[in-house]
Amino acid sequence: MLTSITPLGERGRGSRWGVTLSFMLLGSTLGGAAVGVLLGLLGDATVGPATSASAEWRLYLLAALLGAAFVIELGVGGVGIPTIRRQVDERWLNAYRGWVYGFGFGVQLGAGVVTIVSTASVYVTFAACWLAGAALPGLAIGAVFGAARAATLFGARSIHDPRALQELGRRLRRWALPARSATLACEFALALAAVLAAVGT
Repeated sequence: MLTSITPLGERGRGSRWGVTLSFMLLGSTLGGAAVGVLLGLLGDATVGPATSASAEWRLYLLAALLGAAFVIELGVGGVGIPTIRRQVDERWLNAYRGWVYGFGFGVQLGAGVVTIVSTASVYVTFAACWLAGAALPGLAIGAVFGAARAATLFGARSIHDPRALQELGRRLRRWALPARSATLACEFALALAAVLAAVGT
C-alpha cells in the first residue's frame, strides 16, 4: 500500500496525492471508530460498563492479552497470527478516482481485520475497545488506531520519481526488523503498565 499511494503514483493516475491521502485518513479513522463503537457496545452488553470495581480485572485481562500477543509475535510453539489472506483490491487504483479508492482503502485499513493482520496488537486494540465497556471509549480507541494506520502513508510524501520509490522499498526492508522489535517492546511495556495500573486500583 505504501508503495502504491505515493505522489508519483497518484500523478500517473491523474489524481492528487494530498486528496487521496486525506480521504484515506478519513476512511481509516471512521472505519476504526465504527468497529470501536460496536465493540464498546458489545462490551457494555457482555462485561458491563467500566467501573472502579471492575477496572482491576479488565486491566489484568488486557495485560494477559498483551502477553499472549508478545508470545505469538515471537512465534513460540510455532503459533502464528490468525488472519485472513486478503488485501485491498488494487484494481480500484485504475478504476476509480483517488478520493474514492482512498476512502475505500482507508475504511478497510481502519477496520483492521478485513485484510491481512501482520501483528497480534491489532486484536489487542479491539479487545481494549470491548473491555472499555462503552461506545465512547471504544470509538476513541478505534479512531486513534485507524488514524495511525493510515498515517503511515506520510512516509511516502517524498516519492516523486522512480529512484525515490526504489529507495523507499529498500528502506522498508531495512526497517522490518527494527519495527518488529519495537512492536515487541511496546507490547511488553504496555502489559507491564496494565499490571501496575491494576495493582494500583
